Amino acid sequence: MTIEGDGLSLARAISRGTLIEHLGIEFLEAEPGRVVARMPVEGNVQPDGLLHGGATAALCETIASFGTARAVGPDQRVVGIELNINHLRGVREGHVTGTGVPLHVGRSTAVWSMEVRDDEDRLVAVSRLTLAVRPATTE
Repeated sequence: MTIEGDGLSLARAISRGTLIEHLGIEFLEAEPGRVVARMPVEGNVQPDGLLHGGATAALCETIASFGTARAVGPDQRVVGIELNINHLRGVREGHVTGTGVPLHVGRSTAVWSMEVRDDEDRLVAVSRLTLAVRPATTE
């Protein structure tokens, strides 16, 4: 992901036509050092009606990837290389909100920590994503 510009308008613009849009992920904050996004449970569930863990993982990876891309600038490309997520509580309705903060943003890697909470502010999942930072190519 290569990002130019800043803030929520940029986050919303890069979402068009992607999995981000398909899952209904909406960016709420996009500040240096903190990215917050939410996602509806409806449409992102397992056959038994619980929020799908893969959708939660996609929310976490979206938050950290966007935050890292903003931090390193448009001359760099970021890609997730390892995602860990612990699902702590099932959710059947409403929205979940993920908040991500960088633990490290360096020249070649970044590590982010995310918490995902339900509408009652109960912890639903915790996650950590390691990303590779590489020069952007024009291909």
